[in-house]
Amino acid sequence: MGNIQEAQNALNDDSLHNVAKSRDIIIIRTSVIGIIANVFLAGFKAVIGLITGSIAILMDAVNNISDAASSLITIIGTKLAGKQPDKEHPFGHGRAEYLSAMVIAVLVLYAGITSFTESVKKIINPKTPEYTIIALVIVAVAVVVKIVLGRYVKGIGEKVNSESLVNSGQDATMDSVISASTLVAAIIFELSGLSLEAWLGAIISVIIIKSGIDMLRETISKLLGERIDRELALAIKETVTSFPDVKGAYDLVLNNYGPDSFNGSVHIEVPDTYTAYDLDELLRQITIEVFNKHNVILTAIGVYSINTQNDFAAKARDEIKKMALANEYVLQLHGFYLNEEKKTIRFDIVVSFDAPDRKEVYMDVLCKAKEMYPEYDFQVALDTDFSD
Repeated sequence: MGNIQEAQNALNDDSLHNVAKSRDIIIIRTSVIGIIANVFLAGFKAVIGLITGSIAILMDAVNNISDAASSLITIIGTKLAGKQPDKEHPFGHGRAEYLSAMVIAVLVLYAGITSFTESVKKIINPKTPEYTIIALVIVAVAVVVKIVLGRYVKGIGEKVNSESLVNSGQDATMDSVISASTLVAAIIFELSGLSLEAWLGAIISVIIIKSGIDMLRETISKLLGERIDRELALAIKETVTSFPDVKGAYDLVLNNYGPDSFNGSVHIEVPDTYTAYDLDELLRQITIEVFNKHNVILTAIGVYSINTQNDFAAKARDEIKKMALANEYVLQLHGFYLNEEKKTIRFDIVVSFDAPDRKEVYMDVLCKAKEMYPEYDFQVALDTDFSD
């Protein structure tokens, strides 16, 4: 009982707050590094762009300013997301990070469109740039700095599961490509007198626009609610079924309230001989174990009872399950229970989203089951394919 109490203490708000606080410090520190690096790069590039008359370098400087703004937005989003739950938002403010990631995606998209517009203007009304060796060296250094910064920020973002940092890192990597193309265009111009920077700027701008759209699409998808990661779902179910009397774990639903913040529910199958006391103790143990291993809070655990003293029920379950799974769109049958006294059979079926008509598949299984056991009343639920 002592171990259960110790584990129960891990579920309190202080424990969760300390984990989140450590993550927030890492994100903010990384963002500050990004702001400092981008402000310095923007200053250097702005001076070079004005001296050489290069529109590409000037737009690159503007891009660095937008990157600094992205890092600032990341900090603001992290601060908002780190606020403790309150009466109006009992699940916390974690989704604010997704909103900041969306703003960054919009900034990337805006930078791409602006860069494309300026490049087209330059193609229509070309202006001959004047490069110097010092200018080219500084641009080359900027390329290296942006590559290193992009990899660093994205790596930290993936490590702490921050969509905003990942987007900022991708943005920095795209900027390094822009700077590199500017450098290549400058070298080609110096060697051959052929000015290609406007055309290269237009091509790179299209790539940036696509990157911004992809970032926006991914962030919106997270806000709408995505399918649970397969590995996480299987790991949680494995933990739940590791308890001796749990014969199956189904209908796992996880609601995401920010990066690494999940609340959810699951159904389990247990023997029909279990008492209320047995269930109470088992459910508490499962809740604690899942939190300790996966940092997921199960706010509810539903229970299916299994026939343990009825051979006829076992035979009926096997026959109906075989029939149901013969349908290519039926992924699972669970929660089966046969009551001979009341002449009822109940179970749930999970129908794939690939089915042209999920309700039609459900009715097909129900009708065939009734034909197999016409003397029984059926209570069949159509389950959603929430997780693997």
